[in-house]
Amino acid sequence: MANKNRLITGEKLRGAEKVRRIPIKVIPTERFPEKPQWLRVRIPASPEIIRTKRILRQRKLSSVCEEASCPNLPECFSRGTATFMIMGEICTRRCPFCDVAHGKPKELDQGEPSQLAAAIKEMGLNYVVVTSVDRDDLKDSGALHFGKCVNEVRKLNPDTTIEVLVPDFRGRMEIALDVFSKMVPDVFNHNLETVPRLYKRVRPGANYDWSMDLLYKFKRCNNDIPTKSGLMLGLGEEPEEVKAVMRDLRAKQVDMVTLGQYLQPSKHHLKVERFVTPDEFEEFAAYGKSLGFRSVASGPLVRSSYHADLQMSGDLN
Repeated sequence: MANKNRLITGEKLRGAEKVRRIPIKVIPTERFPEKPQWLRVRIPASPEIIRTKRILRQRKLSSVCEEASCPNLPECFSRGTATFMIMGEICTRRCPFCDVAHGKPKELDQGEPSQLAAAIKEMGLNYVVVTSVDRDDLKDSGALHFGKCVNEVRKLNPDTTIEVLVPDFRGRMEIALDVFSKMVPDVFNHNLETVPRLYKRVRPGANYDWSMDLLYKFKRCNNDIPTKSGLMLGLGEEPEEVKAVMRDLRAKQVDMVTLGQYLQPSKHHLKVERFVTPDEFEEFAAYGKSLGFRSVASGPLVRSSYHADLQMSGDLN
C-alpha cells in the first residue's frame, strides 16, 4: 500500500496539501476581506510582460514574481525586470504565507548559472535580484550553487549590480558565509518576514535569532557590502513589535529595510488580520530613518525586491 505522505520528486504541493503538516493548523478562509483602494493593482498591457516571460521560459528559469504570486508582477515585467528564483520551483519548507510550492525538489540544474547570466544579458538589466527556494535537502542548502550563479552573472555582466535574497541556510551558516565571502554580491538580503512572537505560526522551521545572526555575521565578514531585510505586516503583529525588530536590525548593522502589506494567496494560507494604512507605513518609514537606516522602503505594495535598484541608489526615499 502506497504511503500517502511520501513525497514524489518534482510534484508541487499547494494549498491544503502544502500546509497540512505544519505545527499550527491553518483554518481555511471562507470569505476574503475586501481590499482597500490603495491595494488594487491595475494590470498594464505591455509587450515587455510577454518578452520577459518568453526569455524566462526559453532559459528554463523561474521568477519569484510568478511563483509567489507577487502583486507587482505587471509593473516589474512591464519595466523588463524580474527577481530570479534559482534552484527550482519547489521549496522544502511549508511556510503558510508563501505561494511557492512545497515538495521534494529535483536535482540542481548545473546549467542554471550560465543560463541566468545569459538571460540577464539578453534583458539588458543593470540591477538584478537573485533569490531561491529553501533547499534543506542539500548538504550546503544550495549555498555553492548560489555562489556559482553570482559568479557567472558577474563574468558575463560586469556592470550589473547583483543583490542576493537568500534563505537562512539552516544548520549550514558557516558554509554559506564562506561561499558569499568568496563570490561576493553587491547587496546581501535575508528577510525576517515577521516579528519573533509570530515565528512558529508564520515561519515554521525558521528561527528569528538565527536569521539575525546570518545578517550580522555576513556584515562582520564583509563590512563594505550593504545588508538588507524585510517584514510583512498585517499578520497580527503590534506596531511596537515592528519597531522592536527594526531596532534589532540596526543593532546588527543592517543597512536597509522593507515593509509591505501581507496579501493572502489562497484560502489555505494565513489570513490577513488587518490592512495597514499608508499613513502607518509612512510612520514606520520615519521611525526607520530616525534609527539610521540607509534606506527604508515602507508601503502597502512594497516587497523585498520591489524597486530594489532605487532603494540601493537612494532614489526611493
